Amino acid sequence: MAFLEIVVSKFFEKNKRIHYIQDNASYHKDGDIWRWFKKNRKWIEVYNLPPYCPELNATERLWKFIRKQGTHNKYFDTTDLLQENLVKVFEEMNKPEIIQKNIRSFL
Repeated sequence: MAFLEIVVSKFFEKNKRIHYIQDNASYHKDGDIWRWFKKNRKWIEVYNLPPYCPELNATERLWKFIRKQGTHNKYFDTTDLLQENLVKVFEEMNKPEIIQKNIRSFL
């Protein structure tokens, strides 16, 4: 949990709550994670999406963009080439207009 605490603390502003929305991946149901959420509920509110509803998860739209731009119908001789290509896609995607275009219905 130390990693999660470090990441969240970078985004947490004093006296402001974090609203965290998660899907139903099995690792989100881990007991240690829920104990951490309970311990830190004063500043983080956790919401679970309904099961089997990827259309409600904005992250799924971004993953679709990554797959389409980065791996769909492409062959990579090595994992290094795959990794290089994905880094390029992430750099391209790291623009507000690209993200907004892909999650427009959630804004």
